[in-house]
Amino acid sequence: MRRVGTLTASLLAAAAALTVAGTAVGTAVADTPSPSATASPGGAKAAESAPTEAGTSFRTAAAFRPGQKATAGASSGDYLYWVLPIDAQQRATVKAAVTLPEAKARHGASTWQLDVYDGLRRRQACTYGTQTAAAAKDAATVELSCTLRTVRAGADQWANDPLPGSYYVRLTVVDLPEEDLGLPVRAAVEAEVKETGGIQAVDGTLSTPLVAGTVTATLREPEDGWSGGWWSDRWVWTAAGGVLAALAGVFGYSLTRGSGRPSRA
Repeated sequence: MRRVGTLTASLLAAAAALTVAGTAVGTAVADTPSPSATASPGGAKAAESAPTEAGTSFRTAAAFRPGQKATAGASSGDYLYWVLPIDAQQRATVKAAVTLPEAKARHGASTWQLDVYDGLRRRQACTYGTQTAAAAKDAATVELSCTLRTVRAGADQWANDPLPGSYYVRLTVVDLPEEDLGLPVRAAVEAEVKETGGIQAVDGTLSTPLVAGTVTATLREPEDGWSGGWWSDRWVWTAAGGVLAALAGVFGYSLTRGSGRPSRA
């Protein structure tokens, strides 16, 4: 019985160590900030600056990276387009801020809208955020945001799941007095991405990301390349489960072997 008790204690200690290790690694992977264009000072990609103009259509969308702030001057009523890369297992939050004309030049309130489309130009739903916001006549700025669903590595053809590749950001005013059309505004957009880890991992993957080749500015791929976040804490838990199963088998065998011995008189 002493041998069985010692083996049981060893198994419990090993299981606890595996659980702690898996949690620590998973947390470290999930909390690792996604690289941005300024994350590597002196590097080639670090020298890339954010665009200071926006496109007026999908074809002319201005390219930027997560972590950068793209800006543009425009007129009320213009459609402004940007494009950025988002990889598998990343959840992106796109934010936009519009600096409005002086209140004395405006004739009423306005309503602005932020839309995000994937590489197939399918409009993606926001899980939360202020996608449409109204600005009072005397407001100086208006802010919008959209947090997308986690990008999947693969999906069925009939599904509308977000997939790795180009993501278009469109900003425009959807309601304002006709007299205010054409007034100058300043817009700024930025995106933050968070690695979600193996909780969102799937078995299938795309052969190539959905990157549009028609944009005027070449889309900048993620800092560590497409599917650069190949590591997943799903691997840790799979390995830990296998080790625990093996230990459980050894423990069960030891109990069975011990109970089969004849008792001594």
